[in-house]
Amino acid sequence: MSGTAGPLPPEVGDYLEMLAAERGAGANTIDAYRRDLSDYLAYLARAGLSVEDVNTATLRGFVADLETRGLSASTAARRLSCVRGFHKFLYAEGAAETDPSAPVSGPRKGRPLPKVLSVAEVDRLLAGAQQAAALPDQAPGPARRARRMACLLELLYATGLRVSELVALPRTAASIDARLLVVKGKGGRERMVPLTETARAAMAAHLPSVPEDSPWLFPADSESGHMTRQAFARDLKDAASAAGLRADKVSPHVLRHAFASHLLHNGADLRIVQELLGHADISTTQIYTHVLDDRLKAMVRDLHPLMDNPLDAA
Repeated sequence: MSGTAGPLPPEVGDYLEMLAAERGAGANTIDAYRRDLSDYLAYLARAGLSVEDVNTATLRGFVADLETRGLSASTAARRLSCVRGFHKFLYAEGAAETDPSAPVSGPRKGRPLPKVLSVAEVDRLLAGAQQAAALPDQAPGPARRARRMACLLELLYATGLRVSELVALPRTAASIDARLLVVKGKGGRERMVPLTETARAAMAAHLPSVPEDSPWLFPADSESGHMTRQAFARDLKDAASAAGLRADKVSPHVLRHAFASHLLHNGADLRIVQELLGHADISTTQIYTHVLDDRLKAMVRDLHPLMDNPLDAA
């Protein structure tokens, strides 16, 4: 199974297998957990301890070690969450007599607002990609890459897909009659996402560049057979710079946030956005409630009769 490679103890492999089988964790999540547990086991090794030796004091020392290494609170909290889950698993499976993680509190962290591009900035990015794709007299290679980037960007902003979902779209997604994408997201859950005419046109322009025997819409010479998340993120930085945007401000996830924020700002229901993003829990989508707050304030300012009262402005 992806994510279990490496010199890790058998119980770690069992834990990762459980996450995949029982909780539907994807390969990227499993890989992240494997890295977190490798870091934790390295800390224990430096302290001359085994997993069986761990107690509450050990875990508090691990938390302190994370903080001294300058990790962000969110990264440290995620790493501790992984370690807690591991110890709970060992206890539940009878491989440990106690769960030493129960009394340990993690580093306090706020929930930062997502970085979001403005509508004007997204327009500049899309327009730049479309202009690059339409340049005449390009060599075949650069022309194909330009059409691919225009297609990727139009699809991402039109659908809010996760980058892992976007790069792994099947060739059949570009069906001439397709008005909806059927996307398999985290945990194998499927959802339907409507396509805009612009996104469909971008796919139609890109499709002739895709080999007929490829099962992927964005094939590449990679282990998976399709474009990697890292390759798209790198190319996106170049497209952002070409459009006059700060490259460090633009990423696939930022465009996903822009999709959600712009929908909410224009009146979309939070539950609808939850479905489109593929969030299993509405609480995940509620990070965008600042957009709703701004919209409500604007509605009161523009529609409430007393807001025109000059006495209120005094």
